[in-house]
Amino acid sequence: MRNEFARNLDLAQAKIQYDEQCKKVLGDKNVLSWILQRTVREYAGMNREEIMKCIEGEPEIGSRRVNPGETNASQITGMANEDKVNEEGTIFYDIRFFAWIPKSREKIRLIINVEAQKKYHTGYSLTTRGVFYGARMISAQLGTEFEIPEYDKIKKVYSIWICMNAPQYIGNAISEYKLEKTDLIPGIPDRRKEYDKLSVVMVCLNTKKETEDQFLGMLQTLFNTELAEKEKKERLEQEYEIQMENGFGKELSLMCNLSDTVEERGIQKGIEKGIEQGMEKGIEKGKLEMLFSLVRDHVLSSADAAKRVGMSEAEFVSLMQK
Repeated sequence: MRNEFARNLDLAQAKIQYDEQCKKVLGDKNVLSWILQRTVREYAGMNREEIMKCIEGEPEIGSRRVNPGETNASQITGMANEDKVNEEGTIFYDIRFFAWIPKSREKIRLIINVEAQKKYHTGYSLTTRGVFYGARMISAQLGTEFEIPEYDKIKKVYSIWICMNAPQYIGNAISEYKLEKTDLIPGIPDRRKEYDKLSVVMVCLNTKKETEDQFLGMLQTLFNTELAEKEKKERLEQEYEIQMENGFGKELSLMCNLSDTVEERGIQKGIEKGIEQGMEKGIEKGKLEMLFSLVRDHVLSSADAAKRVGMSEAEFVSLMQK
């Protein structure tokens, strides 16, 4: 029988692998084209095929180490995912890449960051964190996109947050936070391109609430842990025109398999823990304990977990809070 440390380690590794695979799926150009079409004003009115062509290279996903100022702009494919500034700490981006705006008179580059967030309430504001990420993406351009005093060369940045498990009072919603000009005393010309350099977009998902919005429906389908892999792929292809070719189907399969692995390892951990402690009905109690853990880690919703043990959601939540 494995000890508690080994069980915890197995489960933690499975969760990490699942989170990383979610980022890979989210960072596929098929999915990114949906995100950009709905959340980036510069792509309004463009079809997704056109948008995919605007994404430079392959978006970087992971934690490749690059310091601001050390990356030669002509060699960038996507972008590095880490910003590290002396005495300011290190931050890792989930997904970061360059994209072009072909409809403008000149080819303008955007720098776009997409983050997947399982928890909406984290002890701090996700919107404020998004502003921080955007500010870092602007300051990191010094030495790669512009040199002092060529500030007009600064590229606009977007920090887009996909927030799963949003609370009921928010439901399914999208909001953008951006810089705007306000005249205290009129007279200064409004040249938007001079200050329109940073936008934070929050995309909130709540699977307990239905949505008629096609974009939000696509994301709900993509990350719904209750849908079987075959059904998920069929819905994405038929309802949202996302093809399972060019490796995307394989990445999606791996994400679904890892989701099952997290649940299975969690339940097995609970079963073994119950047996070791000689509990009466150890398997049932162990399974409950692990389902509680999966809900707290936002791998499963409380409604989904309750179904797995034949309870109402209210009963399950009540037990979890004891």
